[in-house]
Amino acid sequence: MIAIDHVSKKYGKVKVLDDINIKIEPGEFVSFIGPSGAGKSTLIYSLIGAEPISRGRILVDGIEVNKLGGRSLQFYRRKLGVIFQDYKLLKQKNVYENVAFALEVCGFEKSDIKERVHEVLGVVGLGRKQKQFPHQLSGGEKQRVAIARALAHYPSVIIADEPTGNLDPKTGQGIVDLLLKINENGTTVILTTHNKDIINRLKKRVISIEEGKLVSDKKSAGYHT
Repeated sequence: MIAIDHVSKKYGKVKVLDDINIKIEPGEFVSFIGPSGAGKSTLIYSLIGAEPISRGRILVDGIEVNKLGGRSLQFYRRKLGVIFQDYKLLKQKNVYENVAFALEVCGFEKSDIKERVHEVLGVVGLGRKQKQFPHQLSGGEKQRVAIARALAHYPSVIIADEPTGNLDPKTGQGIVDLLLKINENGTTVILTTHNKDIINRLKKRVISIEEGKLVSDKKSAGYHT
């Protein structure tokens, strides 16, 4: 369960989140939509503990995220898999090493890392690309590596912040199809996007945020329906 409870956030006198209340059940697929500057990314960064809030509480599986720090915050983040628009791959590491690194920092054994990396690269369809470096990959392949890395440590929640923003429509749809596949296996998925076509095809729960306020929350909807 994720509970965003009366959350507000200010930068100086500017309120970027205004009394947001959202509950997300385990295994849901939820999309956050809204124009640039609406507060979507601020909410996402607050959810992963990277952005402090001014008021309210954020609870994930009973953990009050906004009160975490240091090692407790690091441990909490292992429950999450985060995917960004710009991939955030390590340029000096190949595909296998990029995914393995996420497990190394979590303290996994070498034998377990090898098995898990092969498993998640198979899930994202990159089993034959493991020795290639980021500069040798297409945008869609880079994002698939990022998804494999996010999946590697068995997260209960995947957060995808504009994961198709740098991709052409067909490739972007492939990434969303992959997120749907992950969701079907029981992982909660939170997606932020500006892409109306993707939202209209998904027909999943859509939460609209504008000027820091939650303006609609519909269980199965398209873009502003």
